[in-house]
Amino acid sequence: MSEMLISADQASAPSALKVLAEPDAQAWLAAAPAPLRAQAELNGFTAKPGQLFKAAGPEGRLELALFVVSEKDAAAPGWGAQALRALPALLPAGDYRLDASPAPFDPTQVAIAFALGAYRFDRYKAAPLNAARPRLIAPAGCDLEGARAVAHACALARDMINTPANDLGPRQIETIASEIAEQFAAVLTSVVGEGLLAAGYPAVHAVGRAAVPERAPRMIELVWGDPGDPVVVLIGKGVVFDTGGLDIKPSAGMGLMKKDMGGAAHALALGRMVMAAGLKVRLVVLLPVAENAISGDAMRPGDVIASRKGLSIEVGNTDAEGRLILADALARAGELQPALAIDLATLTGAARAALGPQLPPFFTDDEALAKELEVAAEAVGDGLWRLPLWGGYAGAVDSEIADIKNDPDGWAQAGSITAALFLQRFAPACPWLHLDIFAWNPKPRPGWPLGGEAQAIRALFHLLKGRYA
Repeated sequence: MSEMLISADQASAPSALKVLAEPDAQAWLAAAPAPLRAQAELNGFTAKPGQLFKAAGPEGRLELALFVVSEKDAAAPGWGAQALRALPALLPAGDYRLDASPAPFDPTQVAIAFALGAYRFDRYKAAPLNAARPRLIAPAGCDLEGARAVAHACALARDMINTPANDLGPRQIETIASEIAEQFAAVLTSVVGEGLLAAGYPAVHAVGRAAVPERAPRMIELVWGDPGDPVVVLIGKGVVFDTGGLDIKPSAGMGLMKKDMGGAAHALALGRMVMAAGLKVRLVVLLPVAENAISGDAMRPGDVIASRKGLSIEVGNTDAEGRLILADALARAGELQPALAIDLATLTGAARAALGPQLPPFFTDDEALAKELEVAAEAVGDGLWRLPLWGGYAGAVDSEIADIKNDPDGWAQAGSITAALFLQRFAPACPWLHLDIFAWNPKPRPGWPLGGEAQAIRALFHLLKGRYA
C-alpha cells in the first residue's frame, strides 16, 4: 500500500531531503561549495520550482536531495505540501529524512502528500511496478497513524475507481463496505433487487433493474458511532457502469464509465477516515448502487417513475440516471434527521466543461458551511470551487406530467447547476453539500498518475475533524 512508504523507522543513514522555496533554494545554491555547484550545473539544476537536485557524496552515495517549491506554494502551506506529491516519482529508491521545509508546512500534510504521490495501481500487472521505492521517514511532529489512515482511504477510493466493471459490480462494492464495517464495528444492511420496491427505493430499482441478476441494484447503509452524537450522512453515487441506458452513450463517452461509481468510492473512503479518527458523530454512509444496463426491462425515455420522497419523476433521458438513485438516497438521509448531509457523485460533464478535471464544484445554500469548506480545502490543498444553486434555473426541471424531470430544459444550459437543483428537491432539511466530482486524472503528471483520483474528501475530512474531533 502506498502509505507504507511513510515510516516511523529511523534508517541507519537516510539521505537528507530539503524542501526550499525558490529564493531560498537559489541562495543555498549560491552559497554551496564549488563541487556542489558543479554538480548542479552539470545536471541543469537552476533552483526553479519543481526541480530536484541530487547530490552524491565522496563514495557516490546520495547524501542530499533538494526539492524546490514556488514562493506562492511556500506561502500557502496546504498547496505547498501537495507539491511534494511529485517526490516519489522523482527520488531514487532509499530512505529520506526531511531536513528542511518552509516553516508553515504541516508535517502530517507532508507525509500525506508523499503517500498520495506514491500511489500506483498494479493489480493487473504481471509484476509490481517499481518494486524498489523511495521511503520518507515520518517528519518530527507528524501524526503518522492519521496520515496513514488518510492515505489508505484515498488509495481505497482510487483502487475502486481504477478497477474495471467486470471486477467491481454492485456485489463487490457491498463486500468492500462490509469489510470496512467489520473493521470498525459498524452495522451494514443492504436491500437488493426486487426488495428495493418493498423497501421504498423505486428510483434505485428503476435504474438498475435491467442488469443481470448477479449485478442487481442495491441500497447499502452503513451505520457507526454513538446514537447520541450528531448524525452525519455521507451519500455516494454508485453506478458501477453507465452505458447511458436506452439513450446509449457513444463509445467515446462510455470509455471511462467504470469510474461512474466514484461517488460511492469517495463516500466509503471519507467514512473510513471518520471512523479511523474516532470522530464524535453518528455516521451513516448511504450507497445507492446500480448498473445502468440495457435490456428489455430497461427504463425508457418518457417513463414516469416513483421516488422515496413521493415525488414522481419523468425520465427525459436514461443517461441522467445518477440523480435518480441519489434522489432516493437523499430522501432516506432526510429521515435520519442529520446535522449535516454530504453527497458525492460523478454527475455531469457540464461540471468539467465549467471547471475542468482538477477542480470539482460544490453546491450549498448554507453560507457558513460554504466558507468552512473553502477554508478546509485551502488548509489541505484539495481543490474545490463553489457554484451557485441559482434559483432562476429551477423551472428547467419542472415537468408537464410529473412533479419533476431528470432532463432539464435546454434554455437553462448550466447542466451542473440544474442537476444540483434537481437533487435539492430531495435533500434533507439540514445543511447539505453536493459535490460534482470527476474522480480521474486524464493527464499524468508527477504525483498524479493517469487514472482514478480522490477529490474533495481530504477537505471534507478536515472540515468534519474541525467540527467533531
